[in-house]
Amino acid sequence: MNIKILSIFGLLLLGIISPVLGQIEAGTSVQISIMGVPAEEKGKIDALYPVSQSGTVNLPFIGVIRAAGMRPENLASSIQNAYKSAQIYTSPTIQVVSTAEGGNVVVQMVHVGGQIRRPGPVNFQKNLTIYQAVQAAGGASEFGSLKRVKLYRDGKTLTYDLTNPQFMRVPLRPNDTLEIPQKNWLGQ
Repeated sequence: MNIKILSIFGLLLLGIISPVLGQIEAGTSVQISIMGVPAEEKGKIDALYPVSQSGTVNLPFIGVIRAAGMRPENLASSIQNAYKSAQIYTSPTIQVVSTAEGGNVVVQMVHVGGQIRRPGPVNFQKNLTIYQAVQAAGGASEFGSLKRVKLYRDGKTLTYDLTNPQFMRVPLRPNDTLEIPQKNWLGQ
């Protein structure tokens, strides 16, 4: 009899707690990324946003959106709908990553180095291509060659000519490293 009561109590408690797990809380942060928009617009939206004590985030062009108490996927849907309703973007895809316990955001990265304008990590997103990662890092410097871009993955090195459209669409994986080499004496 006691086991039955404890089981029922446990199920009730689980039913109350599990919707709360994974919800965004006031005072934390969320990483918001947008896809399906022009590249120059992406940089205006992609950022780490603080969730205010009142539970909201303030986004470019659409203003304040309620975030606290929502799951990341629900907030993403809400933001997508707000951009569509305001007729700012026709088909945006939003990705939201909430802060993990301890206040650290778990974000996957691709690393871009060599002759690039802004060497360093680039946020990885689903369907990120080699060309998009290079452009997110500011593009090749005046000394950089896009004809021999190296991709380091799982201990292997692959070389791509990013002036060829077929190689621009090569998908990346989290923790890939790209190196933009210096132009050779032929300017390539």
